[in-house]
Amino acid sequence: MPSTTRPSDAADKPVWFITGCSTGFGRALAEHVLKLGYRVVVTARQTAEINMLKQYGAALILPLDVTDERAMIAAVAAAEQTFGRIDVLVNNAGIGYFAAVEESEEKAVRQMFDINVFGLGAMIKAVLPGMRARRSGFIVNISSIAGIRSFPAMGYYCASKAAVEGLSGSLAQEVEPLGIRVMVVEPSGFRTDWAGRSAEESGLQIADYAKTAGAARHHLRTDSGEQPGDPSLAAQAIVEAVESGKAPHHLLLGSDAYDQAVAQLAMLGKDFAAWQTVARSADGPKRAA
Repeated sequence: MPSTTRPSDAADKPVWFITGCSTGFGRALAEHVLKLGYRVVVTARQTAEINMLKQYGAALILPLDVTDERAMIAAVAAAEQTFGRIDVLVNNAGIGYFAAVEESEEKAVRQMFDINVFGLGAMIKAVLPGMRARRSGFIVNISSIAGIRSFPAMGYYCASKAAVEGLSGSLAQEVEPLGIRVMVVEPSGFRTDWAGRSAEESGLQIADYAKTAGAARHHLRTDSGEQPGDPSLAAQAIVEAVESGKAPHHLLLGSDAYDQAVAQLAMLGKDFAAWQTVARSADGPKRAA
C-alpha cells in the first residue's frame, strides 16, 4: 500500500511525480521539492530505499518499475486519487552501459532501452490524458550530454539518450499548443554513483579497443563519486527552470556539459558549411506547378 504524508500547507502546491528516486538526481530532486512544500510522488523499484523521504513533507511513496506498464498506470492513478492531479512529471529513471559498440551484448542493450527510452515514453503516455484535460503540465526528461555528443564505451547509452532528445523535441511540438511544457535536462558528470551502481559493463573486452573504449570504461569507474557536479545544486536548477515561466527546451547542467555542447555545435557547423554545396546538390529540379 502507498504511504503518504499530507501537511495542510501543501494543499495548494504543485504536484510533482518523479521516477528513479533511490539515488542521484531523483533522490536529490525529491528531497528538494518536498522541502519547498510541494506534494511529491516519490517512486523507485524498492520503496525501502525512499521511505525516509516522507520526513521532508507531503510525499506519496510508491513502488515503480518503468518497464511495467500496469505498474505505471496504477502509480499515476494513485497519484491522481491522492493529490488530484500531476503538474510536473520528471522522467529520471535510467541506467547506463559501458562497452565498445562491438563489445555490446544485445540483452543488456535492450534492457537499457526498455528503461531509458520505452519506459520514459510509457510514463509520458500515462500522464498526458490528465495534463491534456487540464490544459497544463510540465514534462522534464532527464537526458545527458551523451545525448548530444558521443563518447567511446558509451555508444548504446548515447543512442538511448539521443532517442530521448528526439522524442522530447517531437513531444514539445505536439503538446505545447495544449499548454504542456517539455524540457530536456542534459547533465555532464555528477556525483550520483551512476557509474558505480546504475551502469552495467560488458564482460567482453576486445584488445583493439583498449586505448579508446577500454580507457573510457576505466575512467568512468574510477571517477565515480569524484565528478564536479553536485546533485543538490542540479535539483535547485531544475526547479528554478520549471518555475521560471520561460523554461528552455534544453537545460545543460555542469560546466563540462556546456563546454561539450558548444564544441559539438561548432563541429557540426564546420562540417555543414564545408559540405554545403554537396548537400544542396542532392535536390532535384523543382516540379512545374
